[in-house]
Amino acid sequence: MEKDQYETWAELFCIHARSNRVMHHIVPSTGQEPPAVTDAKHEQWSTLDAIVLQWIYSTISTDLLSTILEPNSTALEAWKCLEDIFQDNQNARAVTLEQEFSNTRMEDFPNVSAYCQRLKMLSDQLRNVGSPVNNHRLVLQLISGLPEAYRSVATLIRQSNPLPAFYQACSMLTLEEAGMAKMANTRSHAAMHTTQPRPTEDTSQRGYRRPNNRSRSREIQGHGGGRGNRSAPQTGAPNVPSPWSTPPWQQQQQYSAWQPWGWAMPPCLYPTSQWTRPAGPPKQPGILG
Repeated sequence: MEKDQYETWAELFCIHARSNRVMHHIVPSTGQEPPAVTDAKHEQWSTLDAIVLQWIYSTISTDLLSTILEPNSTALEAWKCLEDIFQDNQNARAVTLEQEFSNTRMEDFPNVSAYCQRLKMLSDQLRNVGSPVNNHRLVLQLISGLPEAYRSVATLIRQSNPLPAFYQACSMLTLEEAGMAKMANTRSHAAMHTTQPRPTEDTSQRGYRRPNNRSRSREIQGHGGGRGNRSAPQTGAPNVPSPWSTPPWQQQQQYSAWQPWGWAMPPCLYPTSQWTRPAGPPKQPGILG
């Protein structure tokens, strides 16, 4: 009773009844009145009517079933009772449905399909209460309730002469909605790629440059590590005589007068015996002669 689905249920039930040739059990017609009790066809008619009544009871909600359930009821009585529940006071219902139909906006629905279905359901209910809505008015109400994002497609539909059918207009809006969703998805992916954080730079190595051999040699010389500064005293070092405190030419004269390599001559093994210094190797001419 609260979902306003009576019109849909009634239409589907009539289709099912016509397909089984029992439509006269819910809509009496001329020549197909219920047979008399004494008639031989009464038993067959009662069996079919009970089947139709069972279809009605099994396809409605529990609250409606408890409202219309009566002993020894027929399918026609149950059908009329449901019709009175949903279609009585047609004028008052028509006023309420007209207000709801005119105030329907797409902002109140999750998508275009739900919006179009609601308008179609309201138009069907207005037709059932004696206030039918033609296609022209339905399409105009459809585009008048659209938000600003659908202004271009609404203008296209409005300027069409004649106006397209309601289903065609709904299809155009659905395609427009799909295109807008795809465009928004593409923009979100592009924004995500542009806003990804860059890898964090290691600030501990910032400004560090590996020195080359020339700068390294300069640093060594500046700190007293070069060849020309080997005699420079180190700060805080003990006063120990350095082997490089004497120039190389004096070291050669000090250790050996004839050794070109500056090696000291070992002492004599027998100091009491007469010992003569062996002759050194012949000097070889240098590269420049």
